[in-house]
Amino acid sequence: MHIDHARRRLLGSLALGAALPTAARAQAPRAQAFPSRPVRLVVPTPPGSSVDISARLIADRLRAQLGTTVLVENKPGAGGTIAAVDVARSEPDGHHLFVGFNGPLATAPHVFPKLAYRPLESFAPVIATVSQQHVLVVNARNPARTLREFIAAVRAAPGQANYASVGNASASHLTMELFKHAAGLYIVHIPYNGGPAAVHGLLNGDVDALFTAYVNVQGPVAAGRLRVLALAEAQRSPGLPQVPTFAEEGVPAVDAPLWNAIVAPAGTPATVVETLNRKIDGVLAEADTRQKLAGGGMDVIGGPPERLARMMREEAVKWLPVINRLGIRPD
Repeated sequence: MHIDHARRRLLGSLALGAALPTAARAQAPRAQAFPSRPVRLVVPTPPGSSVDISARLIADRLRAQLGTTVLVENKPGAGGTIAAVDVARSEPDGHHLFVGFNGPLATAPHVFPKLAYRPLESFAPVIATVSQQHVLVVNARNPARTLREFIAAVRAAPGQANYASVGNASASHLTMELFKHAAGLYIVHIPYNGGPAAVHGLLNGDVDALFTAYVNVQGPVAAGRLRVLALAEAQRSPGLPQVPTFAEEGVPAVDAPLWNAIVAPAGTPATVVETLNRKIDGVLAEADTRQKLAGGGMDVIGGPPERLARMMREEAVKWLPVINRLGIRPD
């Protein structure tokens, strides 16, 4: 009963937070012509990461749609929250956008008690952009060829295996901790600063496993240097039909899809948010865009800002009990 009450309070507070950007926009002064200068897309991950790849593809198409320069600016660190704070504190005029993902847009407040922003209070949702195939991978030299074999090997030598994440409190960290709890495993956490560094560590044999978006390991997997063990989603992906889900391998609790989204600072005029949503949704609807995203293991989401707001609320509620149970806090 206590947990249900806490979750109801969380839902209520998040629902209130979702309304705050709208209220702030209603009080904002009349917007100037948009766009009137270059637009910044602030990415919370390093160049070459999955979030960066989709952001740059969108930026390339968005330049023509908006008739202005669209700059991609990488600001990795602190689980994506450094970039989020940068945009949250920027002028709410549509020229400063945050390209976020599950962590900084949903779960970060549960992990960082003194976080300088609250996702649904500090941002106006613009659009959910893409979902990504979330996989567990190991080095091809690892003798485990299936998830069941990997679990058996870790149980046989508890504490000797380690895993990489793309940063503390990231989706790769939280999902592995969820997997460890569900399967009763002891694996040591080795955080890296972003996806490329974590993949490099796995390729070098410095770590034994990694949860990541498939696009981050597509090349090494195709080259036979890394092996995909399972997909952390409810159903098999059409793009990876040969990869079983965790549920198929006996661990149904590990269902952790990845998504990316674009938000603006709270107080951004509703007309500007609508323009950005319509233009970006149009970019995502282009056949060439969809084809290139699919080639990188990404599927288009799109839709109105309300869809993204709902995703942010639901994700926050889903991971709260997991984070509290595991006691995950900043290093």
